[in-house]
Amino acid sequence: MTSPRRRVRTFAGLSTGVAALVLATTALAAGGAADLLYERTLMTAADARCRLFDPSVGAALDSARAQARGAVLRGGASPETLHAIEQRARGRAAQTDCGSRDLQVAAGRVRSAFEGYARLIRMTWPGDVAGWRGDRTISREAPLWRLSQTAGFGHDRMVFGLAGKEGVGAVLASVSFADGATPYAARLVMRDPARAPQAYLDARRGGLKGRLPLSARIPPSSATQAFAAEQRSPASERLLPTGAKSGWLYRFPQRSADALAGLDPREAVAVDFLFSGPRGDQVRRAYVEVGDFAAGRAFLKVSPR
Repeated sequence: MTSPRRRVRTFAGLSTGVAALVLATTALAAGGAADLLYERTLMTAADARCRLFDPSVGAALDSARAQARGAVLRGGASPETLHAIEQRARGRAAQTDCGSRDLQVAAGRVRSAFEGYARLIRMTWPGDVAGWRGDRTISREAPLWRLSQTAGFGHDRMVFGLAGKEGVGAVLASVSFADGATPYAARLVMRDPARAPQAYLDARRGGLKGRLPLSARIPPSSATQAFAAEQRSPASERLLPTGAKSGWLYRFPQRSADALAGLDPREAVAVDFLFSGPRGDQVRRAYVEVGDFAAGRAFLKVSPR
């Protein structure tokens, strides 16, 4: 199911500090993204302090908060502006009494809005170039893709994301090489916030419509960090790229998912596959759009009903 348009309603009778918006998960209008982020952050923070929601509703709310956060960044807000919005919301939540009638009414509205969301099994998050597909199906036999994005690079194909039998799963890349080549290693490359605090978007490489290729959304190597694959194994049929008969599966450290979730949704990350060559290493690189990875990962934490 693709996220429907969110409808925002301020609840009558609530104080301005606690006013919450009923949210159905959506593609956000730029003008309201900051307000939605404030309200979702406020209710998420209030839930953490006052235990307003069961885990399923809390996780659904956090997924919507992450999606709103991405929309604010897509709108061009600076990291400082984003931080200020979130701090203001958390500050208001900290000042609100858990027994406040206004807060309880707002929580009831949010709870009702997310009952349907918690029952969803599959969702998609479209991107500028490539999107994410989420699947909360529980598999008792073999791991399947929980959150995935496909990529073609040259004649080769890759699926990247989170896979497992249930829950969030492991960070994996499944790749099939047209020439049957076997890399000796793989690494996940992305911006290092300690070296480059803001997203790197090379506008000089925009096309006629201004759309940047994914290769223009990752900084030079001097401003990146890399996570080496921890394990390589043959890819199972369920995890192979569509149409592939064989391929390799690479597992990356779980901390790489946290790093990926913290990036700007407009950015890209790269998966490098390393081969030994007569003149040194040869690299084949696949790109992945960050997009709503954070929202998708939060969606996987929602317990199916």
